[in-house]
Amino acid sequence: MKHRIPTLDIRRFDSDRDAFVAEIGATYREWGFCGISGHGIPAATIDEAYRAFKAFFDLPEEVKMRYHLPGTGGARGYTPFGIETAKDAQYPDLKEFWHVGRELPQGSKYAAEMPPNLWPEEVPGFREAALALYRALDALGSRVLSALALHLGLAADWFADKTDCGNSILRPIHYPPITTPDIPNVRAGAHEDINLITLLVGASSAGLEVLSRKGEWVPFTAEGDTIVVNIGDMLQRLTNHVFPSTTHRVVNPPGEAARQPRYSTPFFLHPNPDFVIETLPGCITPDNPNRYPEPIRAQDYLLQRLREIRLI
Repeated sequence: MKHRIPTLDIRRFDSDRDAFVAEIGATYREWGFCGISGHGIPAATIDEAYRAFKAFFDLPEEVKMRYHLPGTGGARGYTPFGIETAKDAQYPDLKEFWHVGRELPQGSKYAAEMPPNLWPEEVPGFREAALALYRALDALGSRVLSALALHLGLAADWFADKTDCGNSILRPIHYPPITTPDIPNVRAGAHEDINLITLLVGASSAGLEVLSRKGEWVPFTAEGDTIVVNIGDMLQRLTNHVFPSTTHRVVNPPGEAARQPRYSTPFFLHPNPDFVIETLPGCITPDNPNRYPEPIRAQDYLLQRLREIRLI
């Protein structure tokens, strides 16, 4: 029998902190993935966002394409089918998506690297619903990072001033129904995420699979209001692989389930663009020597990776 990826109640971070920090740290060391329950994000916030996202994806193709900005790496607005391709994959993923970024204050020093958001005027309430979910997931992600910082022997607020203007992205995704049996690719090819951590809210159907240390694909379908949170490559690099960025994919479900569309909304939590990713000294040991002696700015690392997946 395959092992299950644990789900932990984040309310224990307040009520039973030491035990929770030990458990979440052990879970991420083993899996790079964890389910988070008890997060307090209202179901209405999630439902309202999904309603708005689905309404956008239901629009005619020519309307959606008005919000596609070629040459921007899909940083904001709409990215159509057949563009994003998992690294080293032969075929592009079966998905279209939209990107919502951080709303920066006037005159922010990060304005050149984080462009203003686009909003589809055809969908009333899209902006409000998207930003409400963005802010809720940003706050939850900060709590998870606080627990991970404590597990690493850092201060609870170690990540706070390194992510407060993070180049984080909310990505509503639509995977269309699969209507022919000879589709050569999966909905999202095997990949690792680029960022610090990813929070996946309300996946509407099964399909997410995580590659275990033993080389087995383990299905992970969240139950109830659980949000799936996984480590990205930036945090793997920062921690010298103490927290692994685990390979995962979204497979095409069998039978009739494949004929249903799939919607999911990951939140990719990034550091501030000028944060320098430099291996934490506490994660370097004789058994785990520094794999990344060359530090790199978060923005430079992001651009390098976006080229690999053909977004720029």
